Amino acid sequence: MKYKIERFLKDSVIHILLIIVSIGCLFPLLWMVGSSLKTQQTIFSDMSIFPKNPMWGNFYLAWTKGGFGIYFLNSMLYTVTVVFGIVIIASLAAFAFSRLKFPGKNILFYMLLAAMMIPLPGSFVPLYVLMTRLHLINTRIGYILCMINVGLSFSIYLLKTFFDKMPVELEDAARIDGCSRLGIWWNMALPLAKPAIAVIVIFNSLNVWNEYILATLIFSSKNLMPLQRGLMIFQGIHITEYSLLMAGMTITTLPIILVYLIMQKHIIKGITTGVIVG
Repeated sequence: MKYKIERFLKDSVIHILLIIVSIGCLFPLLWMVGSSLKTQQTIFSDMSIFPKNPMWGNFYLAWTKGGFGIYFLNSMLYTVTVVFGIVIIASLAAFAFSRLKFPGKNILFYMLLAAMMIPLPGSFVPLYVLMTRLHLINTRIGYILCMINVGLSFSIYLLKTFFDKMPVELEDAARIDGCSRLGIWWNMALPLAKPAIAVIVIFNSLNVWNEYILATLIFSSKNLMPLQRGLMIFQGIHITEYSLLMAGMTITTLPIILVYLIMQKHIIKGITTGVIVG
C-alpha cells in the first residue's frame, strides 16, 4: 500500500511538471496566434489570448505586403528536393557502410561521425569559398546541395544503425532470387527501413523549413529566398506593425506545426522501433 502511494505521488509530480513545461512551451505560440488576430491598437490593451473580434484580414495583408507567396513556394521546393536527395543518398551510403566491404570503410565512417560534431557556422568560410568557385552562390542548386550536405551525416548514421540490425538471411534469400546489390537495396532494404526513413524525412523537413543562416549566406536575390529569410525582410520593413508581424510569423510557423502533428506517430515509431527489424 505504501509503495502504491509513493508511486502515485511520484507520478503526480512528474505529470504536474510536464503540464507546466507544456504550458510554458505552448503559451508563446498561442500568444503569437492571438496577437495576429488583433488590431494595432488593441494588441497591447487587450490581454486576452484570443480577441472577441478577430481580424482575419491581417493574414491577407501580411501575405500580400510581405510577398510570402514566392517565399512559400521556394521553401516547399527546397524542402521536397533536399529531403528526397537526402533519403536516396543516405540510404545508399548507409547500405554500403553496413553491407559492403571496401578499403577505408571504418575510417570514412568515423570521419562521417566527426562531421556531425562540427557546427554549421564553423564551415561557413570554406563553404562560401567552395560555392563561389563553383559559381553556385545565389543559385537554387547551390542551396539545395548545401542543405543535402547538412542533413547527410545524421541520416547515414541512423540508417546504418537500422541496416546493421537487418538479418543477413533476408539478403541471402533476395540474392538467391536473383536480386543484385542495387535490387536488394531497392526491394528489401528501403521497404524495411520505413520507420527510420520517416524520422529522417520529418527531421530534415523541419531543418530545411526553418533554415535561416545558410540562406542568408547563399542568397542575395529575393525571388530565391526561403520563407524564414523572407520573414526577416518582412520584419525589417514592418518592425512596428506588431499584428502584421505576428501574422507573418504565424504563416511561417503553422505549416510545419501541422506536418509535425500529423506525423508525430511516425516520429515516435521510428525512434522506438527504428533499430528493430521484423
